[in-house]
Amino acid sequence: MSTPSPSELRNTLGANLRELVKSTESVSALCRDLGINRTQFNRYLSGESFPRPDVLFRICQYFNVDARIILEPLSDMDSGARSLLNHPEISEFLSGGVGELTESLFPSGFYQFARRSFLDETQFIQGLVYVYRKDDATFLRGFEAKQAIIQQGLPPNAKTREFRGILLAQEGGIAGLVSRRGALTTSFNFLAQVPSFQNNYWVGYTVRTVRESLTGSRVARLVYEYLGSNGPKVREAARKSGFCSVDDLVPYQRTQLRVDEPFH
Repeated sequence: MSTPSPSELRNTLGANLRELVKSTESVSALCRDLGINRTQFNRYLSGESFPRPDVLFRICQYFNVDARIILEPLSDMDSGARSLLNHPEISEFLSGGVGELTESLFPSGFYQFARRSFLDETQFIQGLVYVYRKDDATFLRGFEAKQAIIQQGLPPNAKTREFRGILLAQEGGIAGLVSRRGALTTSFNFLAQVPSFQNNYWVGYTVRTVRESLTGSRVARLVYEYLGSNGPKVREAARKSGFCSVDDLVPYQRTQLRVDEPFH
């Protein structure tokens, strides 16, 4: 194996960083969280410059990758760890849904979602998630609303707000297990495609793994709209992310969420 040149190392890192930032809320927010100058980070992205060791460490820690991002493409990196869903104890029971969730069933790209707030049932939440494929599995990534994080007494930075999940094909729809970094609570989502509107909508529900409460709900209807890589629509959805009133929802969202009906 030949020793890579400095320019090859910079180009490999730049290509990997460009792939990683696709699923971030914004490059500006990423740079603030990492404590990196935006202009300098752009030079890393273009392969013009290489980060100091301490900066590279922060980047790897943030994206949960190792220093191989300077040596090989992300698609070639393999942690060598056994996939939990492929563990022999459960592989025949749970792993099938992972491989069966194809692009035609649930395409990769950005989705806008809406649901009733768990913290205040008079309000709703709109958000943006990114769905992507890696190692023959389908994953989801997004960020909780800043107001929701603040109400939980947590710092509203991107690292705390970030959530990720895995998606599986189910009979009649799609299931997802989603959690924030280091959290001991998980949400279960189920979505079924609506056979209309160019097949761009999925409707279902989300359930929180928390104890029953008299003041809050553990389950809410959920609607997803596929935006793909449509830049204007993605940016508009990002601007709308957060708490909103029922009047802020578009008519189709209000109809599918059946805001005046209890969940059954």
